[in-house]
Amino acid sequence: MDHAADIGADQTTERCVHRCAGIRCSCWIAPAAALPLVRSISQVSLLSTNRRIRNLAQGFDGLGLGLHNISRLSRAKVRSICAENPDGSKGRGAMAVPLMDDQGRPIGAARELGQGWKVRPCITLEPHTTTDLAIIDGSGAIQHIWITVDPNYWRRLVLRMYWDAEETPSIEVPLGDFFCMGWCERANVNSLPIAVNPAGGFNSYWEMPFRKGARITVENTWDEPCRGFFYQITYALTDVPEDAAYLHAQWRRSNPLPERTDHILVDGVRGCGHYVGTYMAWQTNSCGWWGEGEVKFYLDGDTDFPTICGTGTEDYFGGAWDWEQPAGQYCIYSTPFLGMPQVITAGAQGMYRSQQRHGMYRWHIMDPIRFEEDLKVTVQALGWRSGGRYLPLRDDIASVALWYQAEPHAPFPALPDRNALEVI
Repeated sequence: MDHAADIGADQTTERCVHRCAGIRCSCWIAPAAALPLVRSISQVSLLSTNRRIRNLAQGFDGLGLGLHNISRLSRAKVRSICAENPDGSKGRGAMAVPLMDDQGRPIGAARELGQGWKVRPCITLEPHTTTDLAIIDGSGAIQHIWITVDPNYWRRLVLRMYWDAEETPSIEVPLGDFFCMGWCERANVNSLPIAVNPAGGFNSYWEMPFRKGARITVENTWDEPCRGFFYQITYALTDVPEDAAYLHAQWRRSNPLPERTDHILVDGVRGCGHYVGTYMAWQTNSCGWWGEGEVKFYLDGDTDFPTICGTGTEDYFGGAWDWEQPAGQYCIYSTPFLGMPQVITAGAQGMYRSQQRHGMYRWHIMDPIRFEEDLKVTVQALGWRSGGRYLPLRDDIASVALWYQAEPHAPFPALPDRNALEVI
């Protein structure tokens, strides 16, 4: 019950005027002469408490978040970059003003409302141009990225990320593939680090530490402007632990895969780190089952034979027995750490038809593949021929490999030109 309206008639007594709990109940008000002192003590107590909390918060950097520590206080500074606040500055969001036409009249959706009313929610990416999405100074970590754009541009745009003023990117991946959408067609992904939501909302929760700064760019490889590019990049400015490594991601494509060769997800990695994720966009170029190939991890000097070897492609992505459920159909699924959220049949009936396309991911978050010196990861393309014999396949396989490692990293292979990126 609210006693606020009644308080004041008897402020000199020590007994509650409401008789609800006797002397000095929760509604008790001190005698008037004592009120200034009580206020002073309260203010001192509040300042002392805030100071103590700030001191405690300095011990937590605000990184590595999860349900186990989301309640902890931190002195980390949260900033967010988007078209409405291109540099993430404090107190400088939504400052754009409507553009004017030749006669000085405001134009655009906010022309009647003006500044502060969603004047600049997106940008245009000019053809054959690289645009800076984020330039960040200091130490901290990117914690969330959201992007949406026309699906026709998911392979035409190349996402690059640079840590600590490095000259070559640590992440270089076509936009759609980074978000598990390599086929330029929408599907929902419900995983822990990557979520794709209706209708084409890309989300990344990969933690991306940096110590001296970060730069994120997007290149439009196409001949036409990419209009309506929406994005938001949220990051924390904070101290980064000494043992925090940098996120790396590399894209490869074999189209078609040369006969009796492995598709290489990544090789030439040098340094200390751990492998954390795989995405594959796989098109079958022949009829029949295609997923007998093994995924292999060559660690720390392995040459002819790997240290870690799987048992089949669908097994690596957490499935089994051709993903056939119910009989005669692929079963799509998306879980926190692994999934096959996309199967594009192109109208072909049945599971084992040529030209079907699959999107699959596995995140090694609970089982990272650790290496100390070097790393190579491959997958075989293997089906069946008559007589129970294996058939090496020549499929179209594109992949993204993700890993954390200490810098500097070894140079990446040159990204193919736009024709080799294109989905046809």
